[in-house]
Amino acid sequence: MNKLLRAAYCIPCGVLKMAWTRLFHIRRFRGPLISLISPYTEITLEQGGELLISKGFKMRDGAKIRVRKGAKCLIGKNCSINSNNMIACRDYIRIGDNVQLSPNVQIYDHDHDYKAAGGISANKYKTSPIEIGNNVWVGANTIILRGSKVGNNCVIGSGSIIKGKYPDNSVIVQRRKTEISLIE
Repeated sequence: MNKLLRAAYCIPCGVLKMAWTRLFHIRRFRGPLISLISPYTEITLEQGGELLISKGFKMRDGAKIRVRKGAKCLIGKNCSINSNNMIACRDYIRIGDNVQLSPNVQIYDHDHDYKAAGGISANKYKTSPIEIGNNVWVGANTIILRGSKVGNNCVIGSGSIIKGKYPDNSVIVQRRKTEISLIE
């Protein structure tokens, strides 16, 4: 779709979505009124959760931001949340300035606590903060797990599953072993 057509369609949708979210979450939501947000996105902010979005924010079709009770999510300037991205926050997620998420990126600061009484159905979670530095590009189909800290100016290769600490200026690629079996 032409950039101008997309802007003519998405900017009014972004204004409505930001105004609506502000209206219902006055003290717990801050975001730019003018944003490029597709109407096919979801921003969920539960009671006690806090979401702060800086200027230059873009959000494409199918993207979801879910901030649960008592959690805090900070998104820096000029960030782009692409198609089918999921940011699920139960503790703390900070995304720096100029971060670009490719399609299908998933960011979770929690895991189910399957050892809790009642198992997964007990809805208990283990949480750890996630921090993504400035000027980071995250490749398609990447999953960033709880406790991850990605430095500034990093590139995360497509299809990676990230957990841990990565210094500034890193190129993060997950290498996989491939087995090929021939059936005769």
